[in-house]
Amino acid sequence: MSDTFTTHVEQPGGPVHTGSGDFYSYTVNVDLGDQEAPGRSPRRIADDQLRLLRQQFVDPTGMGRARRVLDGSSTVILHGAPGSGRTAAACVLLYEVHQGAGIFRELLPGEEEGALTDPGLVGVGDRLLLNLAEADVSQWAQTRRDLSALRQAVREQQAHLVVVMPHDGALESHLQPYRADIARPPDMEVFRRHLRLHRIPHGEYLLPAPALDEFLEEQPPMEEVARFADRVRRARAAFPVRDGFATWCKQSRDARTQWRNEVAKLVATQCAAPQRALLFATAMLHGTHADVIHRGAALLLSTLNTPRDETPSLEGKDLAERLKEIGAAAGPDGRVRFDKLDYDAAVRAHFWDHMPDLRRPFSTWTAQSAELDDPHITSDLRKRLVSRLADQYLRTGRGNDLAFLAEEWSAAPTSRARLEAAVDTLACGLHDPRYGRSLRMLVYSWCRDKQLTGNLAHVLLRACTDVIAPTHPDQAVTRLHHLARRERGATPALDALCRLAATSARLRRRMLDRLTRHSAAPTVDARLFLRICDPVALTDPAGAPRPLIDEKGVQDCVVAGWAEALARLPRPHWQPYAERWLHTACTADSHRDRLLAVLVDAAGRNGSTLAALYSAARAAEPAAPGGRASGAATTERLLQKISTAQGLRPPAAPTSPAPPRGTTR
Repeated sequence: MSDTFTTHVEQPGGPVHTGSGDFYSYTVNVDLGDQEAPGRSPRRIADDQLRLLRQQFVDPTGMGRARRVLDGSSTVILHGAPGSGRTAAACVLLYEVHQGAGIFRELLPGEEEGALTDPGLVGVGDRLLLNLAEADVSQWAQTRRDLSALRQAVREQQAHLVVVMPHDGALESHLQPYRADIARPPDMEVFRRHLRLHRIPHGEYLLPAPALDEFLEEQPPMEEVARFADRVRRARAAFPVRDGFATWCKQSRDARTQWRNEVAKLVATQCAAPQRALLFATAMLHGTHADVIHRGAALLLSTLNTPRDETPSLEGKDLAERLKEIGAAAGPDGRVRFDKLDYDAAVRAHFWDHMPDLRRPFSTWTAQSAELDDPHITSDLRKRLVSRLADQYLRTGRGNDLAFLAEEWSAAPTSRARLEAAVDTLACGLHDPRYGRSLRMLVYSWCRDKQLTGNLAHVLLRACTDVIAPTHPDQAVTRLHHLARRERGATPALDALCRLAATSARLRRRMLDRLTRHSAAPTVDARLFLRICDPVALTDPAGAPRPLIDEKGVQDCVVAGWAEALARLPRPHWQPYAERWLHTACTADSHRDRLLAVLVDAAGRNGSTLAALYSAARAAEPAAPGGRASGAATTERLLQKISTAQGLRPPAAPTSPAPPRGTTR
């Protein structure tokens, strides 16, 4: 547990620049063919989340029409009452139209993606969610005005769009054909679907359960039905023999309503610091081994500087007796649990709400507990521990404070366990629908401007790749770009940015535009451009009607980017990328002339730059695909274009791909 994992952004690692002028690192990695790289692809994360949602989903009334409308027009506008599962329905609809190209993402009007009328907002095959269930009147009116342009882009890009409209929102007559009204699915079927996914035999949950009937009569939101089912699952797991389905449902109902008062009475009777520390540790570490509970309670007393109990250990109460006093016990597996379902959640809420002066020490204790060196402390337990603390911040309206807690925990020096806790803490806030937007904006501000000391850069990087990118890839691209601009030596943010851009031609196009047309740091962005502007990706259509290199706007960006790289960066930095570019031209018959023309156009009429390009081409010949002869042919073609650019010969006719064997032309 003493090892460290660090990512430095502002503190140089490797060569240190101590003079004036620009700083360059010549450690170059041009192997960009690996699109999966370390970690999971954001696209795969998003698809896995949607797949799980589909497994849990029960079709609401009207879902059939929604599917037909989406299939026929590529757009559907969902209307339903709050709590009917309309957002889940929208996500399922988009999951069902999954294609090889494109990505799933949520459009966020009013944030960073730009206006809905921007045609560049939609990529080929994208699956777009526009959730306006909570939009105000003016926002919904503006969206309706922009919807025609957005729908046009969706059709042109063979994409799909699902709009969730406000429940009381108006809809003009020309948009009515795209409307699909849904009503909440049968509550009992939703409940039973979740139990089936938990592999509970249907013979058990078909029995009568008055507590379940009372709960469903309230017509709770669909997510609350799912939580009720999960509590029934956990009640069954804790008491599988002596209780039945009706009792499990009763415990699930009581866990929502009764335990808070009982906990208050228990805390009032257990006044001694050691017992209260044990109660808190049991709640936070619920379900773990008794040894961990014991150490956690002792650690809390130490954190609070509580005087040590001088009673000899053999004369005091043993751990089993002390656990019994707080309504808990260790099972045959040694794991400690309360006797009542979700009693641990009520204990956590009580301590947080009624002992506000201890919130800061509770947070410190959580980080220290995550670092305990114990074989029973697993990564899953650490995640649960951090999540339980984060729940208290979120529940009491302090969600944004999770970012500052993550910053504190990532301060150097730190252990790997504490660093993972920092990442998980920020992720809890970003996943929360109430605080996700404000925390994404805070992450943006920190990636761009904040002094990134300690391991905060690593925490921000993980937040971008693991949490923001799966559903908001455009925002992740922006934040990773700012992080990458500030890197020295190692380039984890740039590596992550390259992997994310590789998931979508639209994202790569957007990055090329950011790096060339709207750059606020042209020298740094020239370095980033060489990594993003991969010639293999530019010439591969990847399911689209045409590759990016055939687009005039992309060609302009690429020429501008190479011009900056050739003018601002020393030759040892750009030459490996130029060689990869030339090697790609060797095999990309239909795009060879265009790839070579880009380099020549970028050099302009600068003789020394053109000479450097020619020299780079000669150096690249031995390693060219197809051997030296293939490389030499490409060099000759480049020389022809250089001569034309200098006015030494007329433009050469474009070459055509070689015909297949056995044919003539």
